[in-house]
This record gives sequence, structure tokens and C-alpha cells, in this order.
Amino acid sequence: MDSQTIQNNLLIIKERIAQAAQKTGRRAEDIQIIAVTKTFPATLVRQAYTAGLRIFGENRVQEAIPKIIALQDCPEISWHMIGHLQSNKVRKAIENFAMIQSVDSLDLCNKIANISRALGRKVDILLEVNVSGEATKSGLPPGKVFSVVEQVAEMPELILHGLMTIGPLTNDRDWTRRAFANLKGIFDKIAESRINTGQFKLISMGMTDDYEIAIEEGSNMIRLGRAIFGERITS
Repeated sequence: MDSQTIQNNLLIIKERIAQAAQKTGRRAEDIQIIAVTKTFPATLVRQAYTAGLRIFGENRVQEAIPKIIALQDCPEISWHMIGHLQSNKVRKAIENFAMIQSVDSLDLCNKIANISRALGRKVDILLEVNVSGEATKSGLPPGKVFSVVEQVAEMPELILHGLMTIGPLTNDRDWTRRAFANLKGIFDKIAESRINTGQFKLISMGMTDDYEIAIEEGSNMIRLGRAIFGERITS
């Protein structure tokens, strides 16, 4: 695959984004695309950057760091941690990612805050919510999100920008839609609350198989891998 193929894929994606956004009276340009580069090499990331993409998501810290180093000469590139973050990888994540989207517990919030304080940094985060209730997924239970947001508000090292979820693993589009609508409802409740700081603006939901539904239900940040790069590279 080359940058032209990626560019062609992006044209298709952007058209679908525009159609989904139009259904709810939203602007396509307000929806950010994160290129998910799990298993894809740095050379392909560079081609995606050349095609105009600027935000890249990685699932594992150890896989991301060599790519981050290789792309240091791309001045506008931004890396987001989107996979489950182990506590022993927190320092490396803080040092290498512009945002950690997959903050899935209060314990992890505290760990990030403590290490950030030691490093003299502030960290941009999203809270991951398990809206589908699937046991195989990480994330806060919906009923605990507001309480965790209140506690994060007392952690000056953390800048909470919004919520993230992974849609249910299903072909039932109604279930998918309900899950995304659930996250939007939680987001709205927090955004309207007294603890809203004004930074709380991102709803990261929607992947290759369900991003159009996610946009229709309020997502403004979608995470796409296969739609951009094709099938994943496996060993």
C-alpha cells in the first residue's frame, strides 16, 4: 500500500463521515480521524502522514515507541494511546503519547497522576467506558463514570477531555446504536454538570465496522485501522 491508496481510502471515509454527520445536522470537519496503526510499520505510518493524517493511535506502548522515534521528523504528528494500559507502562505512556484515551479505572487515574506529578507534567486523558457490558472489554461501568470524573477533577495533573468506548462485538446494529447512545447520554450529563471544566469535549467512539453509527449518535473522534490501511499485518 502507498500514500495514494491511503488517500483514496480517506476520500471514501470522508464521504461516509459527511453523510453520517448530515443526518444529525453536524459538520463533517468537526469529526477527527485517528489512524490506528497497530501491527502496521513506521513506513506505512509515514505514508498516512503524507496523505494528510495527523493523529495516530497505538494499542501497545512497546510497539508504539519505535514508530514514534522513526516519525520524529513529522512536526504535526500526534500519538494517542488507545489500548489497555498496564500500570508498569504508565511512565512510558506519559513520556511518549499526547493523550491516553484508555484510562479505564480510578486506580489507573491515580497512577497516572502520581507519575505525572513526579515528572512535573500534565496529561491529557479520556475515560474509557464499557457501555456494552461485555466481560472481555476494559472500561468503567457506566454507573461509576460520574463518580470517577468527580475524583479526577481533584487531580490537577490530569486534563479530562472526554470519554471513549469500544462498540459491542456484534452484527446487531441496534445494540451498537444503543451502546453509543448510552455513552453520549453519560457524556452530556457530565458536560452539563458543575464539574465540567470546559476541556470536556471529546467522544471517541466508532471503528471501521461501526463509525457511521457512532457519528450519528454523537461521536466526534473515530478510530480507524482497516478502513485506512486494509487488513492487519500478522506474523
